[in-house]
Amino acid sequence: MNVSSPTGIPDDDAYWQRPDPAYETPGRAPEPPQPADHYEGPPRPAPPSPHWRPPTIAQPPPPRQMPTQDMDALNEAEGSARTLTYGVGLVAGAIALILLCLLCGRVIF
Repeated sequence: MNVSSPTGIPDDDAYWQRPDPAYETPGRAPEPPQPADHYEGPPRPAPPSPHWRPPTIAQPPPPRQMPTQDMDALNEAEGSARTLTYGVGLVAGAIALILLCLLCGRVIF
């Protein structure tokens, strides 16, 4: 079957006409070409060595016991840390306020 446009003298109807019935049998697909020999697939690889994996530890040791938590000591440490944090913040705020007053007083006066 010709699907490209003809290159000879243009004949408008010749391009759109049905193919010759003697040339092609309708309803039957052409048989695919048979291969010369049958392909068996890729060759099988050699089996791996039995020692190809690294040695592993069969049983890991059990986890150690965590020490118990002293909740009273934790609460006391948290309270002292909070007091220190608030103290540092108050000192930094006081220094910033003093510097702000000095700078504003110098600009105004």
